[in-house]
Amino acid sequence: MTPEALQAARVERWTRTKPAARSAHGIVTSQHYAASEAGLAVLSEGGNAVDAAVTTAFTLQTAEPWMSGLGACGYMLVGEPDGQVETIEFTGRLPAVIDANTYPPDPSGALFFNGNAISRDHNNIRGFPAAAIPGCVRGFDQALTRYGTISFARALTPALERAKAGMTVDWHTTLAIALAEQNIRKDPGMSSVFLPNGTIPQPGQILAMPALAATLERLVEHGADEFYRGQIATDLVADLQAGGNGITKGDLRNYAPLTYPSVTSMCGGYQLHTAGHTSAGARLHETITQFTNRHGDGPVSPEFFTAMGHSIAAGFEDAVKPAVPADFDTKGSTTQINAVDAQGRFVSITFTLFNRFGACALSPRTGIILNNGMAWFDARAGRTTSMLPNAYAHSNMCPAIITKDDAPVMAVGASGANMIVPAVAQFIALHLCANLDVEEAAHRPRLHLGPEGKMSVDADMMPAEIAALERHWRLTPAQTTVMPRPFGSPSMIGKDANGFVGIPDTSYPAAYAAAYLNGSS
Repeated sequence: MTPEALQAARVERWTRTKPAARSAHGIVTSQHYAASEAGLAVLSEGGNAVDAAVTTAFTLQTAEPWMSGLGACGYMLVGEPDGQVETIEFTGRLPAVIDANTYPPDPSGALFFNGNAISRDHNNIRGFPAAAIPGCVRGFDQALTRYGTISFARALTPALERAKAGMTVDWHTTLAIALAEQNIRKDPGMSSVFLPNGTIPQPGQILAMPALAATLERLVEHGADEFYRGQIATDLVADLQAGGNGITKGDLRNYAPLTYPSVTSMCGGYQLHTAGHTSAGARLHETITQFTNRHGDGPVSPEFFTAMGHSIAAGFEDAVKPAVPADFDTKGSTTQINAVDAQGRFVSITFTLFNRFGACALSPRTGIILNNGMAWFDARAGRTTSMLPNAYAHSNMCPAIITKDDAPVMAVGASGANMIVPAVAQFIALHLCANLDVEEAAHRPRLHLGPEGKMSVDADMMPAEIAALERHWRLTPAQTTVMPRPFGSPSMIGKDANGFVGIPDTSYPAAYAAAYLNGSS
């Protein structure tokens, strides 16, 4: 690769870094400072990492609503201080009855960017028919009941207060709305919130969220069952069915998150824990196993990244896990949260609306932005991800926890669709195998290799590293930018001699690691 090609990829001329948070008392990381600070407040009141992580997750819907919200789905890993790691899976689920006439493959044979067939009228991509049953409200409630110390109402309080006040727009919000403007305009509910007066909001404007605030208030008063069995369920189903979605009150009532021991493999002297088969965990386990066998411990070098590239490629092989269309998804909009408390309890959450603003449809009675989880499924019969009654979605989400000597030492995860596993694998290897500090590992230029075999490299990687990779792959140079995102967006909390160290994704403007220091933030 010529120096001219690398220089051409450097489209920005500024230095971007994120400070690490260091504390022996607790840390919360997320993609928005307001959410991290909400979680930190819970820690300061005596709550644990589960309490803080759930509070952070709920708060994000009023800070980056294009990524997550009450309509989202995902996974949560909890690493207890004794080293036991469990998964709460709250992925999107299909209803018990699916009307084939709503989702026939488009006659043109068009495919979504993840490889699934697009339904006629894009019914599995946009609008009310595209929504799958959302799981995060039930999943987070179960997490608090099983591991937490605070009430469900307390976890929702910061989100409720922010929804009542309205969302203040910053430049990143303006960008996110502008990117989805065409689809937002198609839905009256979305337009009323995100295109006030019919225009893209500018930084400093406040977006009113009265319907969402009312829903959050009902949840605070009545609890999570209100979402699946109460008035919220009634209102949400009425809006879904009016928009052409077949989800019933029975489907909501019967939704249950899955709780099970984590899937575990060895990573040198450490144990890697992930969620189960619907996640990208199998690919991460294989990637890390391959890297341990090919390279193992040692400094960052051309050989380090060459071994990583081959390991990522092996992780995407069908022998590891039959490929599903989500493996080819590079455009999902997802969010990542990590937390740790003074007792050494680690939490990692990855959850999503799937695409930016999900289905780009807002339930007018509830103010909830709907996911477009039907796009995780194929409109064609006979596929691994065909639309089957009550099926849970497969995705690229892959929160992970690392343990050693019967104690958690690291929580990690990423957003970025099929860029998640490569990003998380490199973060783990840079920190545990190359022995880089958490902060240094986060800022180290990386590569991305997808299942199609195309490799992108950060233009700021060392020339010798790029030259070594070029002997094995055809490379595309790129720069880590806010938009577009050529690499995954990982974040992590680890340990050092003085306590815990956390770092958010370095490419998200508002991402923040909040530390609980000596009884104060």
